[in-house]
Amino acid sequence: MAKSIPIRLNPKFEIEIDGAQVASAFGLATDEFKRLLDDRKIAHLCERGTGADEGLYRTTFYYGQKRVRLVVDREGRLVGAIER
Repeated sequence: MAKSIPIRLNPKFEIEIDGAQVASAFGLATDEFKRLLDDRKIAHLCERGTGADEGLYRTTFYYGQKRVRLVVDREGRLVGAIER
């Protein structure tokens, strides 16, 4: 029998990330990044850390063939380097 994995959802929890950091990693101006995000031209995925990574979140932004990945804490502070 497979071990079950508890999943706790909190739809009201939000993390704010500095869009200028992501825009810069894509080589975009901040306003252009925000516009592309609003127009759904940039997709993103957020994953919650478990175990040793509990309290951390990995968020990945996708634009065309490019990807920018950040690991942040609950306050949206960057933990480590931005991965491109």
